[in-house]
Amino acid sequence: MPKTSKPIYVRALTAEERKTIEAGLRSSNAFTLRRSQIFLASARGQTARQIAAQLGCSDQTVRDAIHAFNSKGAAALQPGSNRPHTIRRAFDASGLDRLQGLLHESPRKYGKETGVWTLEGVAEVSFAEGITPDAISDETVRLALKRLGVRWKRAKQWITSPDPQYKRKKTRATG
Repeated sequence: MPKTSKPIYVRALTAEERKTIEAGLRSSNAFTLRRSQIFLASARGQTARQIAAQLGCSDQTVRDAIHAFNSKGAAALQPGSNRPHTIRRAFDASGLDRLQGLLHESPRKYGKETGVWTLEGVAEVSFAEGITPDAISDETVRLALKRLGVRWKRAKQWITSPDPQYKRKKTRATG
C-alpha cells in the first residue's frame, strides 16, 4: 500500500505578506507570478496536487515552493541564484604549473596530429595525463590560463620543435 503523507499548506499569511503576494500576480517575472499563484491557492486550502494540476507543473514544484514560503516568507517570491554553492577549480596550484609545462611541449608527444595546441587538445591531454581529476572543457582551460595571466593566443605559441633549426626558422618567419 503506498505511503500517504499529510498535505502541506502555506502557513497563515500576514496582511503584509498577502498584499505582497497579490502584487506578485501582476509581476512580469514568470517565477514570481507562479509562486504567487501557488501561495494563494495553498492559502485557500488547495492541495499541492490540485495546484499542480491547475498550473501545469509538478506536485514537487508546488511542495518546494510551499516549503520555501514557510521558511523564508514573502522573500520566496524572488528567484535565488543558480550558481553552485561551491566551486571546485579543475586546476589547483600544481595543476596550473603542470598545465604551463604541458603547453611548452609539442602536442605530437601526446598523440595529437597537429604541432599546435588547441584548447580541446589541451583539455583532453590534461585529463589523460592526470593533471585534472575529471574531463574538462576548452573553456575551463582558457579560464585556467587566464588565472596564470596568459591569453590563449600567446599560450599556443609556447611550443618548441625538436628541429635543431627551429629557432632560426621561427625568427626568420616572425621577424
